[in-house]
Order: sequence, then structure tokens, then C-alpha cells
Amino acid sequence: MPVSRQDRTAAPPGRAGRGNRDHSERRFERGVALRAGFYIFGTHVLAGFIWLLFYVGEHAHK
Repeated sequence: MPVSRQDRTAAPPGRAGRGNRDHSERRFERGVALRAGFYIFGTHVLAGFIWLLFYVGEHAHK
């Protein structure tokens, strides 16, 4: 018996009806990862600036 095109493109049994939710979950995860990256980068920039202030203050001529 030949397999119809619709049968070949149907979602697997455990994933029926999850198309939009999968997309929104991936979008949410990407947003969380991006936000975490910005926070980590910003924290390192802030720490570097504070370190620079201590370095300049230590080497200042008094």
C-alpha cells in the first residue's frame, strides 16, 4: 500500500500540535541566553573599570 504525502509529513505521535510551542520555547531560550550573555559581559566590563580605577589610584603621584 503506498504512503500518501500527508502521512510522510505528519508530526511524530509524541509531538502532535506542538509547532508553535516549540518555536516560542526556542525563542525564549535564545532570549535568556542573550540576556545572560549581556549580563556576563556587562559585569566583566564593570569589574574591569573598577580594577582600572584601583590601578590608576595606586599609581597616582601624591
